[in-house]
Amino acid sequence: MSFQNDAYQIADELRTIASLGLRYAENTYDKERYEKTLALSARLVASIESRPADDVMREYEENLSHVSPYLGADAAVFRGDSLLLIRREDNGLWAMRGGLVHVGESWAVAAVRELREESGVVGKAVRLMGIFDSRAWGGIRKSQIYIAPFEVKAAEAEPIAGPETTDVGFFPEDGLPALSPGHQFRVPLVFKQRRGEASIPHFDTAERAGPGSEG
Repeated sequence: MSFQNDAYQIADELRTIASLGLRYAENTYDKERYEKTLALSARLVASIESRPADDVMREYEENLSHVSPYLGADAAVFRGDSLLLIRREDNGLWAMRGGLVHVGESWAVAAVRELREESGVVGKAVRLMGIFDSRAWGGIRKSQIYIAPFEVKAAEAEPIAGPETTDVGFFPEDGLPALSPGHQFRVPLVFKQRRGEASIPHFDTAERAGPGSEG
């Protein structure tokens, strides 16, 4: 893990501790301590991003109720021996189609929805491939997120680029394009899982386990 990613994780853990403390603290002194902890977290993020700490604090204050990791879902769609990937608009790199789970929907439904919205492909989730902790497997979010790739059986319709993608296509394992953070680990593992060379579903068995860990 890079120094920057590690710093983001420390800041996120401090933010979570402060948010929980501010929710349950019963006296002024405890509240002051948690407010200071929250401010320290904001200062750390501000230092990484070279921007005012007040800006970060405003973002925190709009989301103080969030004290658990986010949930994300990926859709693993195979056509023969090739996997469907989309090219992200934000960094120009390739990834399985995915995104955050919405309140009120299941993890599997989120994977299918993201697939439809961003590639025009309609499908059905048929198998959970694993649950990955972003702290160990990389990613582009500053907050901790658990990502669950689902194998999705999809119609034969040709995929199209969606609102947040600039290109889309099927790629074989030996012809993968430059992959987005996190996906450079998860995509090769998904190919191994499909061949029966890695366990299904994968799960991290040790704190901050990562590529190469047993699941």
